[in-house]
Amino acid sequence: MINLILCGGSGTRLWPISRTLMPKQFVSLFGDKSLFQLTVERNALTCNSTFIVSNAEQHFLALDQLEEVGSTENHFLLEPVGRNTAPAIALACLKIDPDTIVLVSPSDHLIKKQDAYEKVMHRAKELAEEDHLVTFGITPTHPETGFGYIEANGEDAKRFCEKPDAETAQSYIDQGHFYWNSGMFCFKAGVFLEELAKFSPQMLKACKAALAQSKGEQVVRIQHDDMAAIPADSIDYAVMEKSAKVKVVPSDIGWSDLGSFESLYEELPKDEFGNTTSDRHMSLGSKNNLVLTSDRMVTTLDVENLMIVDTPDALMVSHKGSSQKVKQVVELLKEKGSDLHHVHLTAKRPWGSYAILEEEAGYKIKLIIVRPGARLSLQKHFHRSEHWVVLKGTAEVTLDDEVTLVTPNHSTYIPIGGVHRLTNPGKTDLQIIEVQVGEYTGEDDIVRIQDDYKRSS
Repeated sequence: MINLILCGGSGTRLWPISRTLMPKQFVSLFGDKSLFQLTVERNALTCNSTFIVSNAEQHFLALDQLEEVGSTENHFLLEPVGRNTAPAIALACLKIDPDTIVLVSPSDHLIKKQDAYEKVMHRAKELAEEDHLVTFGITPTHPETGFGYIEANGEDAKRFCEKPDAETAQSYIDQGHFYWNSGMFCFKAGVFLEELAKFSPQMLKACKAALAQSKGEQVVRIQHDDMAAIPADSIDYAVMEKSAKVKVVPSDIGWSDLGSFESLYEELPKDEFGNTTSDRHMSLGSKNNLVLTSDRMVTTLDVENLMIVDTPDALMVSHKGSSQKVKQVVELLKEKGSDLHHVHLTAKRPWGSYAILEEEAGYKIKLIIVRPGARLSLQKHFHRSEHWVVLKGTAEVTLDDEVTLVTPNHSTYIPIGGVHRLTNPGKTDLQIIEVQVGEYTGEDDIVRIQDDYKRSS
């Protein structure tokens, strides 16, 4: 059985912890491992290999985190643009032997009951071997209005239900044969593609055409225009709601999709007053608060039912029950041209990382760390010049047709429009201070001419 991990998503519902370049599946919310890493480890107990569908920007994040948990032999399919779950699953299944059983799992869910999980996996595999399309129905604990539901008769799926209002959700709970739709599936790759051919033939045709123009085997890269030509749809709408082969495995597995700060609050450890616990939070007379902070000490005095999320560059304070408005905040940030929805002050890149130390109109100062043997893209800028000062290591600097070595306490200058590249030829991390000066210092003022990581912008 292959674990097909769907690893896209921008993570806007948990902003400011989650950003486009560091979505929630890669954030360590529980201990020292991310949800993505927990997903890989959990499914390694029942699956023989891992196939990851991700957008191109998150590829290197996944590689780093796979290496941390010792999972190095994995297949990737990289999407330049998202087209929802049905095309993502179809593209992967087209690369898998038709008789192979595929376990489709999102990368950002929390599952706490491992023994129960393994039992439902075993039952799902049995049903998949009989050519069924299997979905996992989560045993509901309350009348949730944020999830879709599945009505079942035993293991037979009767119908998929849209997200209900509160009264309808309560009626589902009272009837007792409705389950939350988990977004996890199990089936033979070929059986899924046969059903897709019946109900969404244009999608399957477009997926085959996109794969025919793709590049790579271990890492399959779909071309942008080919991906954009695929009709966008979820697996539920495209196949599951129409197929007569669907089975439901009732699953009481301690599941949460962590789709809001309220759901995250429910899963985190709390003190005797209902406040989430942290060494960086001091509470006097406060109750039932979610407090997440990284660097600064946060104190709460006589407040209740608040969500306080503090990161180095953004602070969010909200009443519980209002986190659905976080997506509106993200949209406002986009409208204002802010990078706060996109990247943290410290951002991981495939070659290392950078941290923004200071930023004002007309300039930006960064600390850049480049891994041994790694290099940035060959690039140029139209709106800024750059000054590089080496702190540690040796920098190999390409500027137009000249290559020079820059050692600690020495500097170099990159003029506007200069074609340049930074390389670390050494055996230890290279650290430099970069001072950008110009009318615009946004991260999108980069024209990549050549890139080791196949990034286009």
